[in-house]
Amino acid sequence: QVQLVESGGGLVQAGGSLRLSCAASGRTFGSYAMGWFRQAPGKEREFVAAITRSGLTTKYADSVKGRFTISRDNAKNTAYLQMNSLKPEDTAVYYCAATGTRALSGEYQDYDYWGQGTQVTVSS
Repeated sequence: QVQLVESGGGLVQAGGSLRLSCAASGRTFGSYAMGWFRQAPGKEREFVAAITRSGLTTKYADSVKGRFTISRDNAKNTAYLQMNSLKPEDTAVYYCAATGTRALSGEYQDYDYWGQGTQVTVSS
């Protein structure tokens, strides 16, 4: 089992940047592929990015490709989401998630563990 805690959200102007962190408890972080999802008010949770256990392969939603970068540091039990060129439509609660079986999945049902979320608000 792994527990996930996100941090790094906040209020930023359009065009700005934020880096989200997802700290995992336990010694098995490297056994899980990781993903980031987001949910805006009144909308369904949507896939943002995913990364394999090794960190060598990543996958992005078309809406963030070229602007966001997912990474991980297995020695620090932490995953990251670097968000650049932020837009008002990126405003949402961002969640990190871990999956033991479906690396690079864009489906939230494939993830076993979730953090509590961190709010990102982008003003125009």
